[in-house]
Amino acid sequence: MMNMNKKLFPVIVGIVIFMGGCTLAPKYTKPEAPISADWPTGAAYKEVAAVPAAPAAPELSRQEFFADKQLQKIVEMALNNNRDLRLAALNVEKARALYGIQRAELFPEVNAVGSGSKQRLADVYGFEQALTLEQYSVNLGISSWEIDFFGRIHSLKDRALEEYLATEQARRSSRIALVSEVATVYLTLAADRSNLKLARSTLETQQAAYGLIQKRYDVGLATKLDLRQAQTPVDSARGDLARYTQLVAQDQNALNLLAGSTVPEEILPVDMSGVTPPKEIFPGLSSEALLNRPDIVAAEHRLKGGYAFIGAARAAFFPRISLTTSVGTASDELSGLFTSGSGTWNFAPQIVMPIFDARAWAALRVSKADRKILLTQYEKTIQTAFREVADALAVQGTINQQVSAQQSLVDAVAETYRLSNKRYTKGIDSYLGVLDAQRSLYGAQQGLISLRLGKLANQVRLYAVLGGGGE
Repeated sequence: MMNMNKKLFPVIVGIVIFMGGCTLAPKYTKPEAPISADWPTGAAYKEVAAVPAAPAAPELSRQEFFADKQLQKIVEMALNNNRDLRLAALNVEKARALYGIQRAELFPEVNAVGSGSKQRLADVYGFEQALTLEQYSVNLGISSWEIDFFGRIHSLKDRALEEYLATEQARRSSRIALVSEVATVYLTLAADRSNLKLARSTLETQQAAYGLIQKRYDVGLATKLDLRQAQTPVDSARGDLARYTQLVAQDQNALNLLAGSTVPEEILPVDMSGVTPPKEIFPGLSSEALLNRPDIVAAEHRLKGGYAFIGAARAAFFPRISLTTSVGTASDELSGLFTSGSGTWNFAPQIVMPIFDARAWAALRVSKADRKILLTQYEKTIQTAFREVADALAVQGTINQQVSAQQSLVDAVAETYRLSNKRYTKGIDSYLGVLDAQRSLYGAQQGLISLRLGKLANQVRLYAVLGGGGE
């Protein structure tokens, strides 16, 4: 019997190896991207098309794109210390471990059990002295090893692998989102510090103007209405000074949270004028570049996992063959006078033949529905990415014109304010004209800061939505 089992074992192993690559999962074919192959065109995108000399996003490393040295240091701090990114990395480790567990199902579980006993025997016939009986046994066995004839375990292993790969891409997405958020908050802090400087400068100017009108009022050259009108911009500037002081503090708090520790003051931006802008980029020649975005790659891995799940569900309709094997040895020793040993090798195959399993049918239906859901999610991820890039391109194609127009407005209103103030000083106009011109100038200057921030932040966003900035 033992010899026959020895002959049978290599045959079973050969069958397992031969059938190990078999799977009932449907063949995966990459779906067509549900978007146009070309980027949008029109009046909003003319300026984008006019600068093809700019590099495409995938061609630039993070260090090349972010030219600001201080920002580079803060980004490195965030990549090393940010807790959300650390959680993403731990989720990758977890997914890798789960894949290892599922892959281990393909291999038999080998157990070894040993035992021993010692017994003292007295008055044994033929022996004058008491004897000691020692007995030892060792059992080596394979417990419930399912032979994966129809690829059920193989399909589950493939699904776990795709989930692991998707989780790894999610980690890349987290890195890109973190870098983008750090850069955006850094730029916002610079803009708010510029607004704070503007509010402080405006307050000083208005306080000085109020002082002059107070003196004119004291000698009868200005009315009480002029005095009260001069007080209005002073109070407004005081309120803005407090508001931007608050915003700057909140920006720093946000940056510290992203960086995972307190960012030193010496590497924080002073204002917008001290920020080195990111590189100008363009999206590339085709929208197919989006297919390398981590979230899209992750969605495709999950879709492949859905195909593998169908294979596992189909395999549930076929017989499952489990094999239990054990090898046993035993030996006796009586006071060192004689020994005896024996060995056994037993196979215990078990075949489970499904006749009708409602759960298997339900699982198959679920797996097919799951694949359709994953396909829809994959397509929606691509469409969302296309929309994000198109929005960023629309900003890039028009923002320079907006900044130029706003700068021209600031210059014009500044001249209006100068002339209005001069006319009031000569007694030609009332102070109301000066007040209106000052309000217009202050608002125009704030608008210019906001547009400059929007331009830089959009460059960061375009780089991120095109899949750059993660490594």
